[in-house]
Amino acid sequence: MPYRDSGSQDIGNPCHRRWRFKAVKPLSIIVADDVPQIQALVAQWLEPRGHKVVCASTGDETLKLLKKEQFDLVILDVLMPEGDGLDVITELQKRGRSERVLTISGGGKYMPAADCVKLASGLGSHAALLKPFDERQLLDGIERALRTKDPAAA
Repeated sequence: MPYRDSGSQDIGNPCHRRWRFKAVKPLSIIVADDVPQIQALVAQWLEPRGHKVVCASTGDETLKLLKKEQFDLVILDVLMPEGDGLDVITELQKRGRSERVLTISGGGKYMPAADCVKLASGLGSHAALLKPFDERQLLDGIERALRTKDPAAA
């Protein structure tokens, strides 16, 4: 028998979809990645949940958005052109900003993905994901980023 929500929609087995039931207020999110397909996919997963998603392709573009507006979360690729994710994390720390940071990385020519996210975590990222990731992994990563204490407060 299929599982159904109160609107009689089949929601799949709740044991495999536990993240659907977690209440998260609508967030204002920057998705900073130099791969347009990743930006589009993350937006496709988050916008139907009520989150406001703004995309950036470079570290510099991300910092410009952060100067204009306050965000709840920055989903941040570690390796990008024109200012990478590490530059963004460092700048957020310098400015004492409250945005939560979820770093994502597929690595690069000279640095494996695991090393990229480890470095980002050392600079102040709240959670990390290795590429490729699926929707459930992204939502779990967001949840971790939101509940993790600030490195400076720990």
